Amino acid sequence: VQLQASGGGLVQAGGSLRLSCVASGNIFSINYMRWYRQAPGKQRELVAAVAGGGATDYADSLKGRFTISRDNAKNTVYLQMNSLKPEDTAVYYCNADIYTRSTQKWMDYWGEGTLVTVSS
Repeated sequence: VQLQASGGGLVQAGGSLRLSCVASGNIFSINYMRWYRQAPGKQRELVAAVAGGGATDYADSLKGRFTISRDNAKNTVYLQMNSLKPEDTAVYYCNADIYTRSTQKWMDYWGEGTLVTVSS
């Protein structure tokens, strides 16, 4: 199983970006899909999560600016980021709980991350 994130880049403050993360491999089912971020010199933090049924949860500080969504048919999770601020600069990682026929258990998978840089 692989998670491939994309969509990062350089954007001015106030701008928007949309991140995507595709899960591929011998996937039977995906439960939660999440976005984390890690800013330079800081710990990795949870940005948002979306359950298989579509329920969402967000870091309190990001509610109203970020929106997580998923396309189950495409095994893809998205993160729409609006009104970006310089403090949103970080590497953004996708994460998912995935069940495969080969392991016959739920496992936690991570993508490599995509860099988001917000200039002031």
